Amino acid sequence: MSGLGVSGVILLIVVALLLFGPKKLPELGRAFGSTLREFKKGAREIMEDDDKQDRKDASRTEAREEQPRAQRLPD
Repeated sequence: MSGLGVSGVILLIVVALLLFGPKKLPELGRAFGSTLREFKKGAREIMEDDDKQDRKDASRTEAREEQPRAQRLPD
């Protein structure tokens, strides 16, 4: 909340109460919370998939680099 002070937050709460009423605010809060949770979960899964793919690519590259060394015959 870099641009909002205490008075700005209070003003937003009052406006939300006037617009939605006290009975709707908990429902909106729950909906917002579950949406945020799902978004974070999806972002985390995407990051984990990318990490797994990077590790898989790195292991393939290492295997290719080690393969020619193993095929050489000693002098």
